[in-house]
Amino acid sequence: MTSDTSRATHTPFRLLVTGGGTGGHTYPALTAIRALRDRLAGEGRGLDVLWIGTVEGLEARVAPAEGIPFTTVATGKIRRSSSPLKMLGPANVKDMARVPLGVAQARSKISEFKPDVVLATGGYVAVPAGLAARLCRRPLVLHEQTVRLGLANRKLAGSATRIALSSESSLALLPEAVRATAVVTGNPVRPEVLTGNADKAVAALGLTGFDRRLPTVYVTGGAQGAQQINDMVRDALGWLLERANVMHQCGPANVEGLRGAAANLPAHLAGRYYLTGFVGPELPDVLALADVVVSRSGAGTLAELTALGKPAVFVPLASSAGNEQAHNARHLEEAGAAVALVGEVSADRLRDALGPLLTDPARQAAMAQAAREHGRPDAAERLVDVLLDAARSAG
Repeated sequence: MTSDTSRATHTPFRLLVTGGGTGGHTYPALTAIRALRDRLAGEGRGLDVLWIGTVEGLEARVAPAEGIPFTTVATGKIRRSSSPLKMLGPANVKDMARVPLGVAQARSKISEFKPDVVLATGGYVAVPAGLAARLCRRPLVLHEQTVRLGLANRKLAGSATRIALSSESSLALLPEAVRATAVVTGNPVRPEVLTGNADKAVAALGLTGFDRRLPTVYVTGGAQGAQQINDMVRDALGWLLERANVMHQCGPANVEGLRGAAANLPAHLAGRYYLTGFVGPELPDVLALADVVVSRSGAGTLAELTALGKPAVFVPLASSAGNEQAHNARHLEEAGAAVALVGEVSADRLRDALGPLLTDPARQAAMAQAAREHGRPDAAERLVDVLLDAARSAG
């Protein structure tokens, strides 16, 4: 006769994931799934996953590509406003009315799937599924990527078994009633990001004109680029190339314009400028080569750069939900781990921010160390610990 322990060992662990919309909510969940699968495989146990997301969100492409069963529920996007009247506008009221239907649909899916634990990573789809987890009495683990709890996680905090935070400073921002459920795990970072090789980037990208005696700056505005960052770099390019090599990921639509702006550079400076629309699998090597990064300040970017210990100049996206990118950037600036360019930006401000980092190796090293102290390269493993502990406690 098989013992209960033996059955538990050979029965696949069942994880329900909910969250998405953007990469900031989607990729931490995916990284946690991979880490959990690896942990369980080492114990001779399988993993069954079901992802509840939205049709139009990034997770609708990412989950099936990973071989993860994917389903959707009715939900509504709540449009933020400081005005209570605007919060109760027709669009929000209509979407709020969809949440009970989504909860009912999610409750049915959870009852059928019978997860050992539910992981919610934010985004408005997490609300109905998270509420349904409580109704089904399944343990709910929230993961928050930003310094301040996002809207979905604030709504679910009272229903959570555990709240996994990315930053120590988030603890004080939690409602007192839920602080006992919180644990700081960090924000999961893809393992491959941590294993880059600078020499591989030089060889693969043909950076023969780079002067390796100079620092290298990596500029990125995300997959589509960022006009604000591109314009700053264009206007400061000559000054910048006198002091550094520059790898500039500008977005596919912006390559020709920036190539034209760089056309009149002296040959020795032009050789230090690598312009590309998109950086793909070579990203870990590019980050390994970079001494300083100029970028937006989304949660995923912060997690990667601090795990790697990279000094950064952040240009927050002003339209980010809840102004979270500005909060992220200021948080690291206060810790001495970055410079935050908030508000109106210009080539002059970029020069003021980068100048000391490019000409003072001691300052660059101090900022790198401060960034490293905020990094949590083992965040995925820590989050797996929380998931397994929540499931055991419920069992």
